[in-house]
Amino acid sequence: MVLFIKQLENVKINKPVLIEGLPGIGNVGKIAADFIIDSIKARKIFEIRSYGFPNAVFVNDKNLIELPAIDIYHKKVNGTDILILAGDIQPIDEESCYEFCDKVLDFLEKNNGKEIITLGGIGLPEIPEEPKAYCTATNKKIIERYKYKNLSNNIYGVVGPIIGVTGILAGLAGKRNMEAIALLAETYGHPN
Repeated sequence: MVLFIKQLENVKINKPVLIEGLPGIGNVGKIAADFIIDSIKARKIFEIRSYGFPNAVFVNDKNLIELPAIDIYHKKVNGTDILILAGDIQPIDEESCYEFCDKVLDFLEKNNGKEIITLGGIGLPEIPEEPKAYCTATNKKIIERYKYKNLSNNIYGVVGPIIGVTGILAGLAGKRNMEAIALLAETYGHPN
């Protein structure tokens, strides 16, 4: 997969934590990533385009055409470099998804990254009255670090395959001895 990467800012990054939030089931990951970016005032440092992205364009808020992109945002929080992988699309097919995730992991390894958080949804046939949140990970140690009162790791049988970048990024990270956790929230298949 050929990636066209435009660096917007030169930032020294070391041992980053990557948070991924791309469109998927109920747009949970995208909505959460956009919220985090706005909340911590993260700055866009990379813009990524590829022939492995959907063959469509978007109309921006200036009524102009934009090619689809996935962006990387950065913010240093309490001395830790936080990177947020966000955008309006995912790679178009399985091969592109695997290749894209491998390139993201190459970048993380180059910068001594060891931890990944992916964000996604668990699609339900109807709107849940009280949505639940679940987690799964590459090892139990990271689950314990992120486990909160209302976050369950009893996910077996609740969720089917975790598809797209949310699943593959975490899965491939485990093969590289990186810790990865997927945080998944129940949702109706369409965002409100």
